[in-house]
Amino acid sequence: MLFHLSVRNLALIDSAEVEFEEGLNILTGETGAGKSVIIGSVNVALGGKASKELIRQGCDYAYVELVFSVTDEKKREELRKKEVFPDTDGNLIISKKIMPARSISRINDETVTAARLREITGILIDIHGQHEHQSLLYHSKHLEILDEYGKSRIEPLKKKTAEAYQEYVAVKKKMEYYQSGKEQLLREADFLRFEIEEIENAGLRAGEEEELESRYRRFSNSRRIAESLSEAYRAVSGEQIARALKAVETASQFDEGLSGIRDQLYDVDSLMSDLNREISSYMDSMTFDEEAFRQTEERLDLIRSLENKYGNTIEKVLESLEKKQEKLEELENFDLLRMETEKRLSELTERLEELCGELSEIRRQTAVKLTERMREGLSDLNFMNVDFTMEFRRLSHYTAGGFDEAEFLISTNPGEPARPLGMVASGGELSRIMLALKAVLAETDDIPTLIFDEIDTGISGRTAQMVSEKLSLIAESHQVICITHLPQIAAMADSHYEIRKTARDGRTATQIQRLSEEQSIDELARLLGGAEITEAVRQNAREMRALAGEKKGRRASEKAGK
Repeated sequence: MLFHLSVRNLALIDSAEVEFEEGLNILTGETGAGKSVIIGSVNVALGGKASKELIRQGCDYAYVELVFSVTDEKKREELRKKEVFPDTDGNLIISKKIMPARSISRINDETVTAARLREITGILIDIHGQHEHQSLLYHSKHLEILDEYGKSRIEPLKKKTAEAYQEYVAVKKKMEYYQSGKEQLLREADFLRFEIEEIENAGLRAGEEEELESRYRRFSNSRRIAESLSEAYRAVSGEQIARALKAVETASQFDEGLSGIRDQLYDVDSLMSDLNREISSYMDSMTFDEEAFRQTEERLDLIRSLENKYGNTIEKVLESLEKKQEKLEELENFDLLRMETEKRLSELTERLEELCGELSEIRRQTAVKLTERMREGLSDLNFMNVDFTMEFRRLSHYTAGGFDEAEFLISTNPGEPARPLGMVASGGELSRIMLALKAVLAETDDIPTLIFDEIDTGISGRTAQMVSEKLSLIAESHQVICITHLPQIAAMADSHYEIRKTARDGRTATQIQRLSEEQSIDELARLLGGAEITEAVRQNAREMRALAGEKKGRRASEKAGK
């Protein structure tokens, strides 16, 4: 679960810290107090868009830190598979630092990309934003919801279907190539033969270019080489060493201590004589062969011409030759390969049809269970006599996800036919439908923390009371964090937090604090009474709080009795 949130220098927040609890965590506050900033900061830390405009005015950076407690062994194993490791106490720290030029996200001490961050945090938390229910207007979302509900059966089959589809697409593309026209393929084969012949006739070998370049440099610079060697020859053939040797020999007749120097001069004289002969011999062997130079130059030109066409090294030209030979062999066996491809495409189409059909059947079975649970859930949310079904249509083509197109249909009035959600449901109804879906999905998923940002849009009265009970029910198996402006929902809180806007040092700041039981009743009274809070309003708040406690107690007793 998410047990700690720390925010610094973000929008209206100077510095705020909050510790969340298990169960239902409710956040309330005046309009404009910054409730959306709190959830926005969580979204940012989870990989959402982090604009530099979020940095509080006058600050160099903004910082958000989330600390999750991961004690469930199954969750820890999921994270380990993704090479993420909570500490020995099960704590996992997600942080984001937003700077004017860039943002940095970290999991524990490891810097991660936004994509990897979302991949990891998707295991731990799910956020229902203010406008997420609008996604229900797009029927492509409906199939995703169904697949999520039945993922234990659907996901393995979807994976097989996707693999078969990828091979099907590749073979279909190959078949289209074979059907593009034999005349064109014959022209392609002729051109390949020309290219193969051009490369083969060159007789290339690895390392040849380097040898030719060395020889070319020697030919091109033969005059400079000769001049340099002549200068070296003159330098080593001088008489200085001979004169030095003669002088030392004379001196050594009178001083035997010079014998060592005399012997070294003998060695140097011998070495210089050998070196002189070698330079002379090399110079005698140097001849500029005009024909050899021309051949070297032409060979280099040929190699570079082939490299420009087929690859920037001899090795890559030879690799290109192999590929062209393989392609030519394929074209020369055109009819055989076309028949083999046609047969393979037929086999894959049959296999894909079978997998898509099986996937569709499982989806339809799952849809029966999902829509039944949805009718129950919607009834709990004050949809009376609701009919909620799912309609399937077959696409005219295969996809990686099968051949199904599916859409939720609803009728909120008896006798009226079920129609697509977007044609029937209002904004408030869509919000409740999404809550019902989240509640149903929560029965099968294992995401520990669910966040609802103003799930109460467009509802009031009895409906609001039923929504609060639904949220409380979900909170029995998940940590729920919910922003609301309705007292019926706030009254059901296991932990209640107030978000408040204050003025300090001439600047506006948002703060958050956990409320005691009496403070929670005061906040409920504010939600009930608005500007004027009378004792009667406060008493009403106490009764709402007590009633909520009784409902939760009854449910706990019923659960224990089972």
